[in-house]
Amino acid sequence: MAEKIIVTEAVLSPVRIDRYLAEALPDVSRSYLQKLLKEGCVQAGGVSVKPNYKVAGNETLLVRFPGEKEPDIVAEDIPLDILYEDEDLLVVNKPKGMVVHPGAGHYSGTLVNALMYHCKDQLSGINGVLRPGIVHRIDRDTTGSLLVCKNDFAHNHIAAQLKEHSITRKYRAIVHGNIKEDNGTVNACIGRHPVDRKKMAVHVKNGREAVTHYHVLKRFGQFTYIECQLETGRTHQIRVHMSSIHHPILGDEVYGPAKCPFPGLQGQTLHAQVLGFVHPRTGRYLEFSAPLPEYFEALLSKL
Repeated sequence: MAEKIIVTEAVLSPVRIDRYLAEALPDVSRSYLQKLLKEGCVQAGGVSVKPNYKVAGNETLLVRFPGEKEPDIVAEDIPLDILYEDEDLLVVNKPKGMVVHPGAGHYSGTLVNALMYHCKDQLSGINGVLRPGIVHRIDRDTTGSLLVCKNDFAHNHIAAQLKEHSITRKYRAIVHGNIKEDNGTVNACIGRHPVDRKKMAVHVKNGREAVTHYHVLKRFGQFTYIECQLETGRTHQIRVHMSSIHHPILGDEVYGPAKCPFPGLQGQTLHAQVLGFVHPRTGRYLEFSAPLPEYFEALLSKL
């Protein structure tokens, strides 16, 4: 039986669990979620709940999918660019085009497949068999630094830092247009798009707090090179926020122009450069910087 664990975050007001799950599991139909709720396949705090149960936030939900078997995830000898590693965690520089963890249509070639080969059985299991070691993620076409936990002790400590927004996460991006201000902040709640369930949007019902700070590094006339620092970490946050202020990320086919001015770019120019956190065992603050990928450097030179 396949299972999905969801650790809920604080919400502005209690939300019916059927609505909450529809937002959290966009690939699962609402009718199927209703069926699971009625059959007692959804638990909150270890107790089965009905569709009218209100999610107040800061609780753990367990969704069981009867008759569905978790696919076998195979360890694969895929090279990793490791920025740091010890007995508790490692920081990797994820390349463009690599999916972080297995999911529909991607059960091989993911970062998790590579981690399982490199770390053997030394990965945290809190997020289930499809996401061993994964405590946060970045999009397939976003490059850069990603933190992986080798045990549940490290995972719980890092998850707590993510929850209180104390982890340093700075990104580099090239956006459309000339941003007039040298510095700015986008403070706009983000939630699932009301029509296109594969997209996120700002100012939607049941959206969650999202804050992105940006700083202009260089202007190129029709494009601007910026650094973004996350205060929160929502799905597609930087991509959605920059698009909402009419400066979508160059190459972003989902939130930007349909036609890219640089053919062959294949995805958004977004790089998770700096990652800083307090080590769960030593208590020391560590910070790492992932170098810009070659395609990004070449594009900057071209601009």
